[in-house]
Amino acid sequence: MNRLPALALSAAGVGAGTVAYAGLWERNAFTLRRFEVPVLAPGSRPLRLLHISDVHMLGRQTGKQAWIRDLARLLPDVVVCTGDNLSGADGVPAVLRAYEPLLDRPGVFVLGSNDYFAAKPKNPAKYFFPKHKRVHGDPLPTDDLVAGLVSGGWHDLTNATAVVDTDGRRLAFRGVDDPHLKLDRLEQVAGPPPEADLAVGVVHAPEPRVLDAYVGDGDRLLLAGHTHGGQLRVPGFGALVTNCRIDRARCRGLSRYEGAWLHVSAGLGTSPYAPVRFACRPEASLLTLLPAVG
Repeated sequence: MNRLPALALSAAGVGAGTVAYAGLWERNAFTLRRFEVPVLAPGSRPLRLLHISDVHMLGRQTGKQAWIRDLARLLPDVVVCTGDNLSGADGVPAVLRAYEPLLDRPGVFVLGSNDYFAAKPKNPAKYFFPKHKRVHGDPLPTDDLVAGLVSGGWHDLTNATAVVDTDGRRLAFRGVDDPHLKLDRLEQVAGPPPEADLAVGVVHAPEPRVLDAYVGDGDRLLLAGHTHGGQLRVPGFGALVTNCRIDRARCRGLSRYEGAWLHVSAGLGTSPYAPVRFACRPEASLLTLLPAVG
């Protein structure tokens, strides 16, 4: 008896089930990840840092907005947003509604490509070829987003620095515009950080040339997004692509980077034209900063 038709039907069923899981359930299974980072001076009290990235918000995504608003219950000492807040023009008021209770906390942000341009349909195979030609969507109301975040009290780190005082500690931040769009201007933020309890480098895309510059200038905690953690991960293998030059092993979560600590967020959203995640739930991260050991 020829079993090929039955096997084909079975494979088709598994494929359909996987797509349904990735597109209907996992991409909406918002998760809070927790990490302990031994990066403060000996004897310091813990500090709680909430890292949000790659929200890719549309106005209709009310469930995502409610989940983000609820993060305020964590009472973070500082919030860091690493860009790609938007998917369309209607995302600005939706993002500001979502962030509203978090804007009461000290915070900083950088921008990503999808804070400037709306998403467009593209062939997913292009992600395997880093030098593919990029085609941007319609311009987004970036100025409205930035104005809303700044008026709420967060510091804009677009090729800029800022010092944030929180819980009796002084944090020195530096950030650049999106390296993915080649808008970063490292020379504008270069140099040793001011005296602080911790120096932090913030960027949307974790390009090694930017991370190396941050570490060289004395930053000991690096925060980035952009990669979506690969978005589609293979159990036992990990991310297939990173969409930048960071290695696959460090495209999600906490890792060591040239003597510093690097945290890359897998983010909370997807492009509206690729609304799937597999083995890579949408996430925000709460980093508990602790005294370094040794």
